[in-house]
Order: sequence, then C-alpha cells, then structure tokens
Amino acid sequence: MRRFVILLLATLSVLPAAADEKYEMPPAELAALVDAPPTPAILVGPADFAILGEPPLFLTIADLAQPELKLAGLRFNPRNHEQTRAPYHRDLRVLQLSTGDTRALSGLPSPLRARNTMWAANGKSFAFTNATEDALELWAGDAVTAKVWRVGTVTLNATVPSKPFHWLGNDSFVVRLAAPPAAAPADSRVPAGPIVQENLGRKTPARTYQDLLKTPYDESLFEHHAQSRLAIVTLTGDVKQLGSAGPIAEFEPSPDGNFLLVQTLHRPYSYVVPQWSFPRRIEVWDRDGKVVRQIADLPLADNVPTDFDAVPEGVRDATWRADKPATVTWLEALDKGNPRAEAAQRDRVLMLAAPFTGDPVTLVTLALRADSVAWASDDLAVVEEFWWKTRKVRRWRVRPGSPSTAPELLSDRSSEDRYSDPGKPMTRMTPSGTFVLRTANNGRTIFLNGEGASSEGDRPFVDAYDLAAKKATRLWQSAAPHYEYAVQMLDDGRTIVTRRESIDQPPNFHVRDLRTKASRALTNYPHPTPQLAGAKKELIRYKRADGVDLTATLYTPPGYDATRDGRLPVLMWAYPQEFKSASAAGQVQDSPYRFIRVNPMTPLPWLLRGYAIVDNPSMPIIGEGDREPNDTYVEQLVSGAQAIIDEVVRRGVGDRARMAVGGHSYGAFMAANLLAHSDLFRAGVARSGAYNRTLTPFSFQAEERTFWEAPETYMRMSPFTHAQKINEPLLLIHGVDDNNTGTFPIQSERLFAAMKGLGGTARLVMLPYESHGYRARESVLHMMWETDRWLERYVKGGGGK
Repeated sequence: MRRFVILLLATLSVLPAAADEKYEMPPAELAALVDAPPTPAILVGPADFAILGEPPLFLTIADLAQPELKLAGLRFNPRNHEQTRAPYHRDLRVLQLSTGDTRALSGLPSPLRARNTMWAANGKSFAFTNATEDALELWAGDAVTAKVWRVGTVTLNATVPSKPFHWLGNDSFVVRLAAPPAAAPADSRVPAGPIVQENLGRKTPARTYQDLLKTPYDESLFEHHAQSRLAIVTLTGDVKQLGSAGPIAEFEPSPDGNFLLVQTLHRPYSYVVPQWSFPRRIEVWDRDGKVVRQIADLPLADNVPTDFDAVPEGVRDATWRADKPATVTWLEALDKGNPRAEAAQRDRVLMLAAPFTGDPVTLVTLALRADSVAWASDDLAVVEEFWWKTRKVRRWRVRPGSPSTAPELLSDRSSEDRYSDPGKPMTRMTPSGTFVLRTANNGRTIFLNGEGASSEGDRPFVDAYDLAAKKATRLWQSAAPHYEYAVQMLDDGRTIVTRRESIDQPPNFHVRDLRTKASRALTNYPHPTPQLAGAKKELIRYKRADGVDLTATLYTPPGYDATRDGRLPVLMWAYPQEFKSASAAGQVQDSPYRFIRVNPMTPLPWLLRGYAIVDNPSMPIIGEGDREPNDTYVEQLVSGAQAIIDEVVRRGVGDRARMAVGGHSYGAFMAANLLAHSDLFRAGVARSGAYNRTLTPFSFQAEERTFWEAPETYMRMSPFTHAQKINEPLLLIHGVDDNNTGTFPIQSERLFAAMKGLGGTARLVMLPYESHGYRARESVLHMMWETDRWLERYVKGGGGK
C-alpha cells in the first residue's frame, strides 16, 4: 500500500498545475483591428427610403453570460424570451435614396439591441424588435419624420426562432405575445424514476445534434417558455388576442390580411431531434383566431434518413402564395422523403385557395427535390428543383392559373458549375407586403441577379431575361478595379442600389442607373483599418500534381517587396470542399477586387506581424462518377497543400521552412489532418473542429454514408486515430458551449488528451460561453493572443529556404 501511495504521489508531481488563466491582450497592432467599425447593413424599402443598421462586430463576455436555457436545439434567454447570441444592431439610421441624406432616428431606446427590422408596404413605416433584460419589445418608426416609438407595452416571444411579428397592412401587426408572467416549473431534484428511451426496430438515424431535451423536466420547461399567444396590435398599442395559447412555432398573415397560417408544436417531444422535427399542426385561422382548416397534423419526424436529399413525409414549407389574397401552398414528397427509394417523381407543389374547402390542386410534379417557388401571377411562377447526389439543379416556368399546362425548362445545370449560374430572380414588395417576381413587358421579362463567376473572378451582374425567347440580356456587370453587386432593384429594370468596393476602398452604397450607367454614392464610409491600406492582394493560379486547376488569394504585408525583403513566414487558412467533377473544382472563386477587410476571425491580421497570408486556397476533394470524394480525402488534401506551398515558394514570397496551417470547423479538421499526414508545416492552429469521425457516425459535411457503410473512410479521415503521427505543434481552440452539429467540445478535448498521452506538442484553449463562432470581444482578443504566441514561437523563427 505504501509503495502505491509513493508511486501515486510521484505521478501527480509531474502533472502541470492548473494555470490561473485570464483573458490576455494580443500585440497592440492586432488588438486595434478588433474595434474597427464594420460596414453597416442596408434594408431598402419599397419607396424612397432605406434603413442603415450598425452591428457591433463583437459582443462582450457579459453579453454571453446572460441567462440562457439550452432546450430542444434552442438557446434562449428565459427572462426576455429572445434568442441568445443573436446578432443585433446598436444603431439605426434612415437613408433617403433620392437625396442621399442620412438622418439619426429620434426616440431610439438606449441601449439599442434591434433585430427583425421590417418595412411596411407603404415604404414609410418600419418596425423592429428591441431586447431589454426582461422583455422583447416591439418598436415602430416613420422614415419621413425619422422618429421611432414603442408599440404599446406588448412583449413578444422569440423562444422558437421565427419572426415574432408581421405587418398587417400599414397600421397594425400580428404578433406572438409572450405568455403572462408565471413561475417556471420547479425541478424537484428527486427523480421519479430512470430516463428510458427505446427503439423497436424502426430506423431512426439522427445527426449529432446538441442542446436536446434530456428529461421530463426539460420537456415541461421548454413547453413553459415556448407558450405564446397570437394577437393583432395597432400602431397605437391596442391589442386583440387571438386563439388559445400554445407553443407557436410559426405564423404568417395572408396577403389580404383575413387569415393566418399557424404552426403549433405538440407532444410527444423527442430527446434525439430538435424542435423543428417535433410534431406540429398546420392550420388556417380567421382574424378571430378560429380554425378554418387544418392543413396537416405532422407526426414526430425522427425517422428521416440522413441523406442530403431526404425530407420528412407529408406537408413541408407551408406558406401563402405571395401573389394571391389567400392561397396556401406547400411542398410534399412523392417518394416518402427517402432519396434511396426508386421514384420517377420525387416532389410536388400544391395549392389550396380560400375558403379552403375541397382538395388541394397540384401545381407541378418534379423529378428532383423541390427547392423554392417564386410567384408572380396566374401566368407565371418560377420553380427550382435540385438533387444533391448529382449536384443537378433545374429551373422551371409554370402557370399557376393553368396547372395542367406543362412546365417550361429555363435552366438545367450543375450546382457546382458557378460559371453557368444564371443568377437568382429579383423580387419586389407588393401593396400587401409580400414579395413577388419583379417583371416587365407585361410579365414577359424577369430580372436575374448573379455572382458572375468566371475565370477572372466574380463579376456580379443584372440581366433581363426574356421568358418566351429564353434569352438573357446583360443590363449591367461589375468591372475592374471594383467589386460591386446589386442589393435591390428600385423599379422595373432602370435603377439598382449597389454595394461597391475595391482592394483599398471600403464598401459603400450607390444608386446606379442601368440605362445611362451613371452611379451616385449614397454613403461615404472611411477606411476602417488604414494601417493595412498598403497591403497587396493577388488571385493566383496553379495546378495540383494530378493536373487539377487551383486558385488562392495571396496577401502580403503593406510595403512588402520580395526582392528587397526576402521570403516571409506563411499562414495558410483553408476550408476543403467536395466536388463531383474536376472541372468544377478548378473554377475561380471570389474576386481579386474585394476590399481587404480584416475581420479578426480571419488570418489577415497577421499581415501586420510580417506574415504572408494564403487565404481560401482551393482544397477540392473530388469524386467523379460513382467514386466518393472522401475515399481519397487524405491524398487529395496533402496534394493540394503541397501545390500551394510550391507556388508561394516559386514566387519568392514564402519560406518553405516557415509554413503554418490553420482553419475553423472543417478547416480545423483539415489542419489536424495535414499535420498528421504530411511534414509540410511547422505548426497548426485548429479552431472548433471535429477530429474523431466515429463521433459523427450518421454522416458529416458532404459525406452521406454512415460509419457502418464506410468505416475505413471514417477512420482514415479522423486525425484522432492518427494522433501518434502529429509531430508538429498544434494549437486547439474551442468554445465551451459549441452547439454546432458534430463539433462537440469533447472533440478538441479528446485530441488534446491523445497528443498529450503520446508526447505531442499541443495546447488546448477552451473559451467560456462561446459557441461555434466566437462572439465576445474578450474571447477574440485572447484567441488572437494565443495564435500570435503560437506562430511566433513555432513558425516565425524557423528560417530556411
């Protein structure tokens, strides 16, 4: 016994003591980037005004430490029934498009946490929610007078994350009220018995969801906080309550305002899937809250296959037809939602008009999975279908007034082929507040807004598309040295609002006349990080060893000259993508003319520390035909990394002996794999990754096969199973409260434990309160400090050729 105690004490004596850690500050040049102002967001109205919203780039750790419940796949504050961690605006301003005048809004609450900003159809009134410590308030504003006010004393419920209010005309709203204050159910702490789950032969695969219900107490707590009541509220605050209280998931007024489409959750709840898969009733209510028609009562959707083309059986995506007073439309699978079943037709689109009697009308049946419907009139709607397995996407013109008329094919392409993307149909707001296709020439022409991907990079465009001739006419396209894209069209083919930038000019909003090509600036935001104004950005092209064309964006520090300054240490930051064709994998992504915005979550801050940055290099994982991309994941990953290293070295910029690799999420997975299967890098930085694929057994990323269908692939791709080969220093950073599917915090903890047990060099940093993306200023500054120390210690001093 004495010998055992001595051995135990000896073992404990070599373990490192727990450090008394605190948030650290990175070097001053890096810290200064964290508070650089982001470009405001713009919400263009249907008339002459837009709202400019100023988001904080980061929250504070105090914001993240607010009360939070994690139930049914949701995270919400039980005090104000608002989603925690949700982005918000800390300032709102009104912009007049015709003059360019920007005015502050009087009457804004302080502090402001504005979300859900929406225009009324008149283009003068707008509304938003504001979250306080104890309530989610409804606020309204007048763009003409630039004044805002709180709408009565109503408090809204956004526990279930759908819109908590909708405009009803121009002078009232339909809202989801928070239930009257009541004590939450108490947890007795003494269980009545064990928690039991069983499965009696049904196939019920599920992804690795987090924040699920775990106990009967969780069920009652979720139900308590999801309880809400619909009401009609006027701009002056008068309230008329509708129907009965319940866990209302979604609601939407009909375009004519006479009906409501309401979706309500009900038991039995599930401990294996989130709330969006819970049983739900879909009903049409009248304005008094009376049920006019039940569209569906959907069962628990816990048996949906994990294939990417799988959907639940029965009604899905129910909504109002945007161009009619009161017609419900929805999608429905014809193959029971199972993509592995043989079926000539996969999906159909159905419609049911007021008074909602009789059977629904089938608008169109589709051989692939329905994706979206954009409405215009009885003579025009545009339907898109897709199939993930083949990457096929098709667009059809249908005539809703004549459902028996055969649909007309408008485009048929691969979703991977960015060069052939015709663009997305543009829309306009109707007098009813809905959005329909923007048309011209009596419905003969629609307008398309595209990214304009090409071998020269992205050049966004606006086209007029003749539906009869099936021909597009280019109205405008972004041109060097700017990157510019259309935010919204203001009329039928004459004027657009754009967001324009260049390498050294920050984004600003413009109005562009499509006929004269003249452009007028609406805003004049200054350079947020002038210390980086001289940085150089270059889109470079190179080939992988197997001949696949690749691209990357190479950044060098301000004032850098390769001949004078010599080779630099390099930080490569990437995120692999799967492809079914080599030609698609070789297509150029992004634009060489985009502004060099230095978000601290990207690798670009290290330009100020003397690094060359290789950002978003092509790391394609290709599986053509019947081959699966991931069966040769490791080989293709290493080959792609070797190719980019060779290229930056060939250019005289990169020092082969001082290469670092990093990434976030699937990029972190990539970084760990490159350290395990190559000696190309001196060190790595992996943030919020998943490293053991046996912990995500029912598919991950673009891998559809389960672990039991492809065990060798899962094992080969998992850096955890190759931890003994990671002989370079690896910095692991993870949010303690990461709720992203698959990236449990234990993923980083277990890889660190493996490397530690095997004698590797690793550091594990767990950020309190952080989820998958880091939101608190303190967390981001500390993450920068950790990364900078790691790179300085293990990479920068390496030297060599």
